Amino acid sequence: MKASKGILGKALFGVICASSLIALSACGQPSAENTTTQTTETPVADVPPAVPPIAETPTTPTASQNLAQLAQSASAQGSFTTLTRAVQAAGFTERLAEPGPYTVFAPTDAAFAALPKATLNNLLNPENKQQLVKLLSYHVILGQVTSSQLTSGQVKTVEGTPVTIKVDSTTSTVTVKDAKVIQADIPASNGVVHVVDKVILPPNFQASLDSK
Repeated sequence: MKASKGILGKALFGVICASSLIALSACGQPSAENTTTQTTETPVADVPPAVPPIAETPTTPTASQNLAQLAQSASAQGSFTTLTRAVQAAGFTERLAEPGPYTVFAPTDAAFAALPKATLNNLLNPENKQQLVKLLSYHVILGQVTSSQLTSGQVKTVEGTPVTIKVDSTTSTVTVKDAKVIQADIPASNGVVHVVDKVILPPNFQASLDSK
């Protein structure tokens, strides 16, 4: 899967920046039953994680925060500011505060900056709220799926459309569609975050947005 001034920033996003290996809907209530089968459920495999995880321990600072709180804390530290802005504009904050659990593929600020400026501006316009919800939902799957549980295949997103995950043990990389995971297994109280280096666009999303 292509993110400090306070203690949380040092513990979470400091480790993202310092990682030396390769380097958060409106779609219904979650069900943990959808996380173990190809296409409608999350692929699982007994293989070592391709991207090095952050150990989930009782002392991990982020583990006591839900995904919405985690996003807000990250933004306060100067990281994932565009993602947090998008989550707020889409009214997605409450969804990310639900028990879940969820797995979120979180694009960095640089990933959003790589989008055409007009596309990003359109997404943040109130009239395109449903498109923004669709985009964010495509970055979320049901269940707490760590890097060691991911394997190549399709998994259904909260948006409703499957996304293709590829685990390459040879190159030690994980990709979600065309986005690479650059930091895995950031724990939250209601899920887990994997940081990606690109915004993951649902099928035909760009054409739909440009037509507005």
